[in-house]
Amino acid sequence: MLKKDFEKLDGSVNRVPDFPKPGILFYDVTGILKNPESFKYCIDRMAEIYSNKNIDVVCGIESRGFVFAAALADRLSLPLVLIRKKGKLPGKTYSCAYSLEYGKAEIEVHIDDVKEGQNFLLVDDLIATGGTLKAACELVLKGGARVTDVFGVIGLPFLNFKKVLSGVEITTLIDYDSE
Repeated sequence: MLKKDFEKLDGSVNRVPDFPKPGILFYDVTGILKNPESFKYCIDRMAEIYSNKNIDVVCGIESRGFVFAAALADRLSLPLVLIRKKGKLPGKTYSCAYSLEYGKAEIEVHIDDVKEGQNFLLVDDLIATGGTLKAACELVLKGGARVTDVFGVIGLPFLNFKKVLSGVEITTLIDYDSE
């Protein structure tokens, strides 16, 4: 990323101390969403990165990941699949419980949305510990599909997400090295 692009994107990221609990510095992408130029930059870069990859499905992770995934799926004319918190999807689902850096959670995907042999790109706004995305990978695998790539607008590599998500190509637009 060019320095000017980093500075522009970085300037759109809100930092919220002590959220969701004391000691956590929360990197909030809503500033990017409020800035059309920053949001367009993100989607343009994503399209550049993924337009020539063997991706069959773009998959958004609840909830801010939906925004970036939907825009990319539209741009690349690919199906969009949503991974949601437990109990939010009607119908039959695959489910996976996991630990967060500050609690526990469970996510689901519709069984009918994951087809054997498909290549999935998972999209989220931020990759911290990688726990949510690892659980999302497990959901996709339950349906016989593959996660070939993971994308996050923001990455926090000091939380070791690369170790948790080993075996999957990970791309972030902006990384922060420490809190």
